[in-house]
Amino acid sequence: MGDTSEVTPAPAAAERPFLKELVKIWRAQDSHGAWEGKEDLDLLEPYVLDKRKRRALPIVGNPAPETTWRLELFFHAVALSIEKATGVMISPMLKMHNEGFGRIVLIGGRLVVVSKQLRDVHRFGFGHLSDLADQGDKFVNSGVEIIRKFPEVANY
Repeated sequence: MGDTSEVTPAPAAAERPFLKELVKIWRAQDSHGAWEGKEDLDLLEPYVLDKRKRRALPIVGNPAPETTWRLELFFHAVALSIEKATGVMISPMLKMHNEGFGRIVLIGGRLVVVSKQLRDVHRFGFGHLSDLADQGDKFVNSGVEIIRKFPEVANY
């Protein structure tokens, strides 16, 4: 029996606002036009680690620079989505050990709007595009909620 856990087909998931923001950030990184001919789904594909791909990764390992870069772009998309929803400028700060653990915080004004402990960064990925979109939405909604709860600190 095949994997039926993906509820949203990939093309429909790629239309979700967070994934559209993530694709914009990817395309903004393409200063030489190498990805102009690539579809959005092709750009998002490295974020999807199905069971087969995940099993191929070691349990413990150092993250590849490409993996760390994808992680950074993911949280930049979260930051930009929060900015668009609230009007508060969000700055991401990443501190990570070369063995793949650390922390990322997103700061608006003097307020930490997102704080995420990172572990096993070499295995950073999601089972499906819909999982990627769900996690992005979760961070965005959490950040927007905390800014609305403490607007005077975020706008300091």
